[in-house]
Amino acid sequence: MSNQHSLSVDRVSAKKRLDAFLAAEVEKISRSQWKTLIEKGLVQLNGASCKPNSKLKKGDAVCWTIPDRAPLTAIPENIPLHILYEDNSVIVLNKAPGMVVHPAVGNPSGTLLHGLLFHDPVFLTLERAGIVHRLDKDTSGVMVVAKSEKALAELQRQFKARETEKDYLALVWGEPLKSGRIETLLGRHPVHRKKHAVLKADGREAISNFQCLEQFAECALMQVKIETGRTHQIRVHMAYIRHPIVGDMVYGRSRKQRLPVNPERQMLHAKKLSFTHPESGKRLSFEAPLFDDMSSLLDMLRNE
Repeated sequence: MSNQHSLSVDRVSAKKRLDAFLAAEVEKISRSQWKTLIEKGLVQLNGASCKPNSKLKKGDAVCWTIPDRAPLTAIPENIPLHILYEDNSVIVLNKAPGMVVHPAVGNPSGTLLHGLLFHDPVFLTLERAGIVHRLDKDTSGVMVVAKSEKALAELQRQFKARETEKDYLALVWGEPLKSGRIETLLGRHPVHRKKHAVLKADGREAISNFQCLEQFAECALMQVKIETGRTHQIRVHMAYIRHPIVGDMVYGRSRKQRLPVNPERQMLHAKKLSFTHPESGKRLSFEAPLFDDMSSLLDMLRNE
């Protein structure tokens, strides 16, 4: 669905650049964003294609079509992005803990989407700013975001077809098995609707494979490979096998055990993501380094 608009150039606006004219007339869209929209062919001058620096004359008809998408309501924000890789098709990021991916009630600003819009106005033209998948607010790690319609469609297909590979690091309570596979149905918790839970029926298939990498006195570092990407999947699955993630205040529970420091978020990190590049067809893998809070805690546990 799209929104179509038009304006007639008056005497005061004559001789202005097209992108400057539109930025002045439409407050919610910046001049750099208009430049991208014009270059995408979404703006016409007197019924013809045009350029951002096209000079206007009195009586010119300016028409534009804006995709009816969420990014248009978001104001770009200069938020630091930890970029692992970028080209004309994709950008791969190491999402920081505490960063929300999409704007929502309670988080209207400061999200990854806002940061992407500031980084490159091309994200304004894409559904959900090109965001293909997401991580929980307090889960850190690698994410891929599309920079073109073609890349977005192809990455969405790969995620749906389970052609991507996703590896996580999770610090969990207790002494888990050396390895295992969890296959359940996941869905909304029948009572606590903001939570998700393992269900006996009417849920969606969820598969997680785990391997214990290091065992400490009170907790263990696990590698978790997920075959599906359900909401809160790893957090629910780890709690289901009675080894909830350290620091998870939603799916964990109070612990008498003491750690060198008490983490302020769940110790879950998307370590590695593999996918096929939507343009070149080359298989790519990216690894995201741990952020200081999780890295420091692991160092302290190893030195106990």
